[in-house]
Amino acid sequence: MTAPAAGAESFDRRLLPPMMLGAVLNPINTSIIAVALVPIAAAFDATAAHTAWLISALYLATSIGQPLVGRLVDLHGPRPLYLVGTALTGIAGVLGMLAPSLGVLVVARVVLGLGTCAGYPSAMYLIRSEARRTGRSSPAGVLTALSLSTQTVAVVGPALGGLLIALGGWRATFAVNVPLSLACLVLGARVLPRGAVLDAGGERERLDVPGVLLFAATLLALLLFLVDLRVARLWLAGLAVVAGAAFAVRELRCREPFVDVRVFAGNVPLLLTYLRAVAAATVSYSFVYGFTQWLEDGRGLSATAAGLVLLPTFGIGMLVTTLTGRRPEIRAKLLVGAVGQVVVCVLLLFVHPGAAVVFLVGIAALLGIPQGLTNLAIQNTLYHQADPARIGASAGLLRTFLYLGAMLASSAGGAAFGASADTHGLHELAVVMLAAASLFLMVTVADRSLRRVDRAAAGG
Repeated sequence: MTAPAAGAESFDRRLLPPMMLGAVLNPINTSIIAVALVPIAAAFDATAAHTAWLISALYLATSIGQPLVGRLVDLHGPRPLYLVGTALTGIAGVLGMLAPSLGVLVVARVVLGLGTCAGYPSAMYLIRSEARRTGRSSPAGVLTALSLSTQTVAVVGPALGGLLIALGGWRATFAVNVPLSLACLVLGARVLPRGAVLDAGGERERLDVPGVLLFAATLLALLLFLVDLRVARLWLAGLAVVAGAAFAVRELRCREPFVDVRVFAGNVPLLLTYLRAVAAATVSYSFVYGFTQWLEDGRGLSATAAGLVLLPTFGIGMLVTTLTGRRPEIRAKLLVGAVGQVVVCVLLLFVHPGAAVVFLVGIAALLGIPQGLTNLAIQNTLYHQADPARIGASAGLLRTFLYLGAMLASSAGGAAFGASADTHGLHELAVVMLAAASLFLMVTVADRSLRRVDRAAAGG
């Protein structure tokens, strides 16, 4: 890496507001809907199975859109993708505010998923480009701030949703995207650099459209299968395997692949990072959705009260991320985070309908510890393991794997809960969560490559 130019030794702090605000759009919208499902079902006389599509629609759109938009960021720079994406977020907010039916609301969530895809890849791209400009390979403080504004902030969604519903009904959970979108558009237009593309010395690569379509077909078939796990739908799993094989063959033969399969095949540590992301997200999203639904159905709390019970997860997570963000011990953070998830899953097995609220708040607070450690550590690990020229696509793929975990959580919740989220179903969900947390722990213990990441983080 070349030495930094005089006067260019520090990160451009003007980039932080649009980066953080853009990155927060997606995680907030993934969780804010949790407490709105019951009032939306009542408004449209819909069942829980119908309103579940409000969750799945955003995950489907985001899982496919994140790596695609990330790759476009790699090719064209973050500014145009950021502005288009945040504009779509505002349009989705208006569509949700005015939706006359559940079907239109699902469409609004699809548009919302696509629109919020640009924030995180753009932020990771800008961090990498600023690291190159300044000569600092590990901007720990900026990565910490980004973590605070992504997965950690997602946990505030239910509390924010409950407050918005109390003030303006469930449509307010869509309306909040309009001012956020406008703020992103103003900040992005004023601050984001024009035409900034990493490694743009040679001929610019083209987007691998056939690869994108095969990737989308693979994920669409897989995620639709996970939405409703039934033997009659096994053909979708088979279709995902066939499309995935065709995708791999295409990418191996393509001169400018959408996803460089060779790089991932030779980068086992990065693949393990993605596996950890799936396992950790399965636990986190199972808690956010499953535990929240149980608080309303099984414990009888209101949407606002259920959101407030989860608020300590957000507060503790923010505090833990702030206190540990600049420390380079990534492996230790992952180990403590995995153990923390295991403990929370075990405690959920002892929850019952008459459980004291203070006990439930204590469980939510305890989850804040792994929430604050895990997301930060996984993000920092990816930063050090990914190819710099494909940091946008790699960051997008990380979100794809996170939402694969969210889809697994949604599927597990659907299988565990019947007509309502009762305590027996919560205990069944806790067993699934415990299996995922145990996998997270075992993969982390066995991954020796994390020691190299620790050295890289310490040397930045």
